[in-house]
Formats: sequence, structure tokens, C-alpha cells
Amino acid sequence: MGPSWYWMPDIFDNFFAQFGKKTEDYYNLRQLDPGFQIVFGENQLLEVPAELSALKERFEATEPGSSIALKKFLKEAQFKYEVGMKDLVYKPAFSWMEFANFQVAKGMLQSNLFSSVSSYVRKYFKDPKLVALMEFPVLFLGAMANKIPALYTMMNYSALVQGTWYPDGGMHQIVLGMQRLAKELGVTFHTNTPVQRILTEEGRVVGLQTANETFGCDGVIASADYHHVEQQLLEEKYRNYPESYWADKTFAPSCLIYYIGVNKRVDKLLHHSLFFDADFEKHAAEIYKTPAWPDKPLFYVCCPSKTDDSVAPAGMENLFILVPVATALVDTEDKRNEYFDGIISRIENFSGTSFKENIIYKKSYCINDFVHDYNAYGGNAYGLANTLSQTAVLKPSLRNKKLGNLFYTGQLTVPGPGVPPALISGQIAAQELLKVITKKQPHETTI
Repeated sequence: MGPSWYWMPDIFDNFFAQFGKKTEDYYNLRQLDPGFQIVFGENQLLEVPAELSALKERFEATEPGSSIALKKFLKEAQFKYEVGMKDLVYKPAFSWMEFANFQVAKGMLQSNLFSSVSSYVRKYFKDPKLVALMEFPVLFLGAMANKIPALYTMMNYSALVQGTWYPDGGMHQIVLGMQRLAKELGVTFHTNTPVQRILTEEGRVVGLQTANETFGCDGVIASADYHHVEQQLLEEKYRNYPESYWADKTFAPSCLIYYIGVNKRVDKLLHHSLFFDADFEKHAAEIYKTPAWPDKPLFYVCCPSKTDDSVAPAGMENLFILVPVATALVDTEDKRNEYFDGIISRIENFSGTSFKENIIYKKSYCINDFVHDYNAYGGNAYGLANTLSQTAVLKPSLRNKKLGNLFYTGQLTVPGPGVPPALISGQIAAQELLKVITKKQPHETTI
């Protein structure tokens, strides 16, 4: 129901490789071509081809000389990606000393950590369309491009060089694949079993209490909302942070999502289409500076039925529309309906296809749902923004500082928001927990 961009494929490959498996053992990937398109107006769009040579031609046609700049930009983005993925993101970030060796420090400095994505991109490109394309990937990191460290232009390497992929059957196939692997390894799942309390004795977690039973354990990795785990499941004396800590943090956006079934085809949409046919700076300000429902929002449309016949009946479309919005807004059904009508009209104008009367399924999902279903602080959808003051050691700690066998994982701790970072976060937490459990072998441990 959520993320639909499959970037950084090596992170998924590395995950399965830890268990002697390959990604293709669990789901089939196909590369999208074009990877995505950005819509700037009814007759203004920029498609992103899968082939780098074609991409350079597209840049050159948009801004003469930019293909040379693109080559240099992507070379530096590749360096940042390799430094980031090998030397930075797999660290638990308990101390700055983890980053103190010469190679890591050199890599951080060469990665433009202390300049912003916005200023860095503009050193290479002037055309507004190209600037928008190069800044867009960091929107997943939860802040305006002038607040995100230029290190994160490594995302452009993944988006433009590694490419945009799709698992046949949809993103849920990743979940099913990981569940299948876990069961093969002997994992037992207890679903529909909300945890009510984390049980402790003598500075250690000893169990989890649910409505129906108590589970004993040697350690816990909490992947629920960090704030919820601390404020609702732990005694106050065992919390890393008080309530005031969270109120001072800069959060990534929440989002208003529509799931739509249309009983006809919608022209001109690709699998991924970004509608930047509105004032980007104004929408960003309505998320980060003066939080409010946006006047005329940018939005994203995913249409997987353009790629995968299995996700919609023949001749029909499966649409997923996402509007970034500020957290903690007053979320009402009237507000959701108000935005729906305007967004559908904009898609109809672009596509030249009238389809509002052909919508046979519609569901919305927004702030209230994120709170109800995920206990998400402020109804956030993407965790904490990856600003410089919320990077690495400055993020909420991966470990509980008072309970030696409790660790946290997910978008509110290191390395940050996004599917690959959340996957990495879980791997780091698992490795750290196994280090502190010394009396049993890992395969005998209950986590």
C-alpha cells in the first residue's frame, strides 16, 4: 500500500546474500524504461530513459552542455553512493568515533556533507526541469533540497544509473519473499497480536505482554514507531527520550494517498509519473515552514497496470496517487474529497482522458490512518528528515541506553527513511542485539 519505487537494488541483493540466497529466488524484477516521467504542464514533460546514453541526449536537448555536466555529476554521485553504502550507512552510529578512520572521514568530506543538495545541483545545471529532476530523489528523505546534505545526491546514482525496477506482482512481493525466507530459517510469526507492554527485570527486557499471552525473550528489536514504543510500552525510567525531545524534531512529511480502480485505460501515464505542474517552493513551504494543507499540491501517480497485467483486470487501470503533506494536520473526509476532485482534473487534462466517471474503486489514506494503523507520531509517513542535524549519531539511538537487550529499527533511527535504509536498519539492529546475547547461540535465541 505504500512505497512503490524499487531503487538501490544492491541493498536487497546484499540482504538475501547474507543467507546464501539471491533476490531472484523470491521474486522477479524488471527494469522500467522509461524509469519515470516528470510532468511540468499539459505538453511539458521529461522522461527518464533507462539507458545512460539516451539520458545524456535528453539532458543535452534540454540544456546544451549539460550532458558533460551530467557525466561529472554522476561520477561524483557514484563515489558518494559507494562511500555511503560501504562506509557509512551500515554503522550503528553510537559514537562519532565509528566515523573517525581516515578513509571514512576523507569520504565524508569528499561527499560534500556540509553543502546542500540544492546548491550542489545548481553548480551543474541551470534549466529548471533538470534542476527539478536532480533534486526530486531527496524528497524521499523528508526535507527541502536546501536542507538535505549534498551527500544524498548519491540517490541520483541509483535513480539514473542503477535504474528504477519493479517486482512482478507489486512491491508486496518483497514482503512475501522475506517472510518466506524467514520461515525457511525457522522464524515464527504472531500476527494480529499488538504488544501492550515490554516486560523488564534488572535492566534487561525479559518478555512482551499482549492481550492474550506473554512471550518470554532474550532480546527485542522494536520496529514499531519509536515514539510509541517508548511512550506507551516502556516504563518512563527506561525511555531514551522524553516527550519534549520528539516535539523538537524535524519530521519528514506525511501523505494523502488515494487508491483508485478505473474501468478504462488512462493515456500518457507511465508506471511512475510525478506532477510538478504547480509551485514547488510554495508546496514545500506548506509542508516545512508554515504547515498547512497545500493550496495547489504537487503529487505522484503510480500506475503499475502499465507494466503488470496481474494488478488490474484487462482494459482497466490500477492507480495510486500520493500527495506529500505536513504532519499533524486536521485530517477530515471533506478535505480528502476536496483534493481528490482537483487532482483527478489535473490528470485528466494531462492525459486527455476523461475517467472520473469510470472510477469503480476508491479508498483514501492519510494522517489519521497512519496514527491508527501504525501509531505514527504526528501521523508521519516517512520518519525523521535527513537534515544535517539529524544525521548519524544525531538521530534517535538504535539502542536503548538503559536496557542492554532492546534495540530500535526503522525510519526514526539510523540510517533513515526509505525502504532500503529501513532494511539496513533492521540488519544493524539484529547484528548489535546478537553481540549482547552471549549465553545462547544465535539459532537458539528468542527475539
